[in-house]
Amino acid sequence: MRSGEGLALPAAESNRELFHRLIITGRRQKQPHTVRSPAIGIAGGFKWQLDRRGIHGLQFQSEMRGLHQMAIYRRRKTIGVKVESVLIGSDAPIAVQSMTNTNTSDAVATANQAAALAAAGSELVRITVNSPEAAQAVPEIAGRLADQGVHVPLIGDFHFNGHILLSKYPECARTLAKYRINPGNVGVGKRRDENFRKMIEAAAENGKAVRIGVNWGSLDRMLLAQLMDENTKRPDPLTVREVMLEAMKRSALESARMAEEFGLAHNRIILSAKLSGVQDLIDVYRSLAAKCEYPLHLGLTEAGIGTKGIIASTAAMAILLQEGIGDTIRVSLTPSPNSDRGEEVRVAQQILQSLEIRSFAPQVSACPGCGRTTSTLFQEMADQIEKHIRKQMPRWKGKYPGVEELKIAVMGCVVNGPGESKHANIGISLPGDGEAPKAPVYADGHLLTTLRGSTIVSDFVSILDKYIESHYPVSPESSK
Repeated sequence: MRSGEGLALPAAESNRELFHRLIITGRRQKQPHTVRSPAIGIAGGFKWQLDRRGIHGLQFQSEMRGLHQMAIYRRRKTIGVKVESVLIGSDAPIAVQSMTNTNTSDAVATANQAAALAAAGSELVRITVNSPEAAQAVPEIAGRLADQGVHVPLIGDFHFNGHILLSKYPECARTLAKYRINPGNVGVGKRRDENFRKMIEAAAENGKAVRIGVNWGSLDRMLLAQLMDENTKRPDPLTVREVMLEAMKRSALESARMAEEFGLAHNRIILSAKLSGVQDLIDVYRSLAAKCEYPLHLGLTEAGIGTKGIIASTAAMAILLQEGIGDTIRVSLTPSPNSDRGEEVRVAQQILQSLEIRSFAPQVSACPGCGRTTSTLFQEMADQIEKHIRKQMPRWKGKYPGVEELKIAVMGCVVNGPGESKHANIGISLPGDGEAPKAPVYADGHLLTTLRGSTIVSDFVSILDKYIESHYPVSPESSK
């Protein structure tokens, strides 16, 4: 017997298990689970009380699955910046963006890669504009994208000579949806201010948004030297790291102030301050977020290749996003030769979906495997379902609104299989070693059917397709 004399609980049942049992019971009965005397417990750090009036402190939802809906997310308040059809900041969804790595002067290759990134889910695509040939190619790139039916805002990435290119090639300036300006390499002294002014005036004249993107590798050296000198006179000098982070923040904010003085509207400015160190990035963005209301572009610069790049980017951005900081993100992965550039888009999407901030595609939960699951069937099945989802998602997204919220479970044995499958929208519990050769399928918390034989994978995929068709209303737009 635990808290509350009227509530008998199995000795081995945890608060989490009790919470899940009560949720399932309440959902099936379509009413709160009632008991004779109060009971109190903690589930995932959330205090609840159970008495004859039901569960207090919890918001019941008929479609609740597990504990994932207990996540709390409060977004930092910012102004909204319109980049063609995409709103950055305010209450708009956090946008995913990426960047091509083709030679921009090759309009065909750049347009094709931009289209592939958009198909992967990139909502804005940045392209390098570093030469007259690249600037001249921008209108053709936009035209080729339009011919393919791809409507994605193009961002021009300018360094060193942007003031020249935007002035000399006005069609490029008009075509781009946003300019990225690095205040650390637009010039020195008075020339810096003059060059910066020309770029800002081009943006204001063409009604374009600007990201003032400070990067630690090209930080304004004059500003950094000034702050270092000032630091030596302090009674309690800052560390070199602290001075550098202060310089990055000040560079971004001072450049934004100058941009407004030069005629750019307040709601046309986005800021970023990128570094390659996780803790450095977290600290500078916390500081920057506290000092302004501009939308912030998050990204760990030079994150690296493969696992290192993915984990470092996730570690940095997940903390900031959970604190409500960040309005658009890019995962800067170093691609393997001839690899899929869209990987950085999928990683960015998964960061947001894992934090339950946005949903992009149905999520598959699968156990890692152990000595009870020496067969590779559940691993192969999870992989096939992931591939099936990726292939079908372009069609599903347009035809079945809300399908991106779907939760699927593919489990390897009886230990957690049935429970996880019940908590998903639809799930399957495959037989582990020594278990009967059958695989129960659960939908909406109930046993739907039991599969057997060599066609379990294809049978479950068919069931999944039918579940989507029956549970998600067809969009009127898809029938036009």
